[in-house]
Amino acid sequence: MFAIVKIAGQQFKVEEGQKLFVHQLEASEGDNVSFEDVLLVDNGGKVSVGTPTLNAKVSATVLGHQKGDKVLVFKKKRRKGYRRKNGHRQHFTQIQIDSIAV
Repeated sequence: MFAIVKIAGQQFKVEEGQKLFVHQLEASEGDNVSFEDVLLVDNGGKVSVGTPTLNAKVSATVLGHQKGDKVLVFKKKRRKGYRRKNGHRQHFTQIQIDSIAV
């Protein structure tokens, strides 16, 4: 059984027991969160597609917060002496999917 869920503006294919990283959520470590923007559910070959969402719920547990790898942003204009170097680290939340309720 799997579901396609919209979490923090992105779509994820999730299964029960799966761990995944999503954009940072406003929840502390150990909290239970639920997502109600379920777009598709496959229950053993029986597929239900929402228009646009289903009346289903995916619950998960927050495992922790982390930062991603550093991404360097370098800008340059040749022959003008213009160079800028910036770095960016995205904040992520690790969650574990507990159940998919249809």
